[in-house]
Parts: sequence; C-alpha cells; structure tokens
Amino acid sequence: MGSRMWGFAVVLLATAAGGWGQLPGRADLSKSSERVVFFSGQVMLDDGSPPASPVLIQRVCGAHRSFAAWADTKGHFSFKVDPSGDQGAGDATQPAAQAADQNKPFGNSTQYSNPITSALRDCELEAVLSGFRSDRVSMEIKDTMDDARVGTIHLHPLSRASALSVSATTLEAPPNARKAYEKAMAAMREQKWNAAAGDLEKAVAAYPKFAIAWYQLGLVRQNRADIAGAIAAWTESVRSDPKFVMPYESLTALADRQGDWAESEKYSRAWIQLDPEDFPGAYVFNAVANAKLNKMEDAERAAREGLRVDKERKVARLSYVLGLILAQKHEYSESAKCFRTYLELAPNANDAALVRQQLPQLEQAAARSPQ
Repeated sequence: MGSRMWGFAVVLLATAAGGWGQLPGRADLSKSSERVVFFSGQVMLDDGSPPASPVLIQRVCGAHRSFAAWADTKGHFSFKVDPSGDQGAGDATQPAAQAADQNKPFGNSTQYSNPITSALRDCELEAVLSGFRSDRVSMEIKDTMDDARVGTIHLHPLSRASALSVSATTLEAPPNARKAYEKAMAAMREQKWNAAAGDLEKAVAAYPKFAIAWYQLGLVRQNRADIAGAIAAWTESVRSDPKFVMPYESLTALADRQGDWAESEKYSRAWIQLDPEDFPGAYVFNAVANAKLNKMEDAERAAREGLRVDKERKVARLSYVLGLILAQKHEYSESAKCFRTYLELAPNANDAALVRQQLPQLEQAAARSPQ
C-alpha cells in the first residue's frame, strides 16, 4: 500500500518566473467600438524608494490572476484594457502591446455601452516581488472617461526576507555596470532577450560581483532555453553574494524540474538556512528532494516545518507531500487527514481527481491498521 500511495505522487510544486511609463489615464474615444482605457501607476517601497528589482504588476479579478505590466526602474507602469476586458502592457515610449496572459470579461459585460466598466467591476491590481507583501488598488471605473491613474502601490517587507531579496552588491556597482544593467531591464520588459543578454554580460564584465545582474542573466538564458548557461549565471550570483536569496530559489526550482534531487536538496536547504520563516515553498522542494533520495525522516521533518511556517496555508502542496510521506511510512490515518486538507485548500488542483480516487483506499488502510 505504501509504495502504491507514493507512486501516484507525480505532480510536485514548481516555481515560475516570469510596460511601463505614465500614460494618461483616459479612454480613447476616437471610435466607440475601439474604446480602451489606459491604466497607470507607480510601485514604491515603504520608505518611498523604487524597488531595486523588476516588479510584476498583476491583475486580480476574484480568483483569477493575469499579467498586467512590468514596472520600470522608477516604479512606473502602464497598460491598456480594451472593451473585451483584455489588456496589453505599455511603456513610456511604445504604444501598449498585447499582453501574454489575458482574462476574459468578468461580471455582466453584455451592455454594449459600458463593457469595460463591467469587466473591471471586481478587479484589483497588486505588485509581485519576492520578500514583499503588496497593497491592492481597485481598477473599478464608472465610465471610460474616468481617470484611470491608480496611484501608488506600496510594497511592505516580509521581515528578514526583504533584506535577502535585495543584493548588497548592487550599491557597489560602478556607473557603467549599472547603466548596462538598466538597459538590459528595459530590453527584458520588451522581451528582447538577445539584447538583454548582451547588456547583462557587459554589466557583469564591468563588475563581476554584480549579483542581481548575474541573477537576471540566468533568467534570460533560461528563457532562451540555455539551461547550462542559466545554472552558471545563478551559481555566479550565489558566489557574488551568498546572502542574496533569489538565485537559490531559481536553482532549487530548476533542479526539481530536472529531477536532480541532490542539487534540489542542497539549494533548498541553503535557501531555508538563509531565511527559515518566510518561504514555505522552500520546504516543499526540500521535502520532495529528501523523499526522492530515500531520506524519509528528513523529508517528513521538512514538510512539518513548512506547515509550521505556512501559517496562512498558502502552500497546499505541503499537506499533499506530507500525506505521501506518511503513507510511505504506513501512517495511514494522518496521511488521509493530510490529503483531505489538501483537497480543501486546492479543490481544483490538476491532481485533485487522482487524490480523491486514492483517498478511500487510504482510509480503508487506516481502518485496518491497529490503533
């Protein structure tokens, strides 16, 4: 029973990584059938400074999330929403472009006179940056002629994580390295990966300890399917600033996807050691890697510690992984409880149907086991 229960653990947590300017917050009224609204705003840290790393702006409509824009080096962002509720990112010099990820309209958008306002009725914007919690601002407008400048979205540090998500080496970078880095960030926002790679390589050549530039170079190389190059860049980022947390996350996730369990365990353990309280996802990777390495006690310890850290129960996969580990140990009753918790937290997960199918077998095994 234990090996069968462990055998259906085929879906494991993985991370994904991933426009600008201050366009006027007014609708284009040239043709009533082509109306669009340009949203714009700014992201700032608590102290009033712009973030040192690129910030994703995300549109949240109920339970649905989609890409809206990237913020520039000063924290500015802009994007458009058309009558269907779809959106495109913009920057300070280019017209708004089609976004990669889009939402369908929400709410009652059948009224031809005001489809945009209906689509945005329950939508908000938030910023996404590792180590920070974002405020949300409403996207609701009463008319397409309303001012759609949403103001400032503030990012609040998550205790120690905020310090670890910004490399101390950034402040020491010479002007030529910083200029190359900023050019690369602009190219990345426009998805010009070759140009971004060239500028980032110039940045790290001018300043070899430029940890954030090495990290971004790894993302660019990963996007270009240069996996070996991405690993090399992230490894240099770690070497340049061992207290910079972001490359540990990327190295861990990549090793997990490749099934390199020794590397995944190593980097997730280093990630946890840097900040044991703010990244419950690190414990998922560590638990899975240890289980794959047949270190079941270490795997269970990591999963339970992750559940302790995940006080808001945002990482449902922790319950799933612990359930699998306990099933392997023939502790069926607690294993079944973990799976029920997983289904409560993630009822629509890709593997939810499989878990529901296996759960009765696990409960039967628990009933047969001596108390």
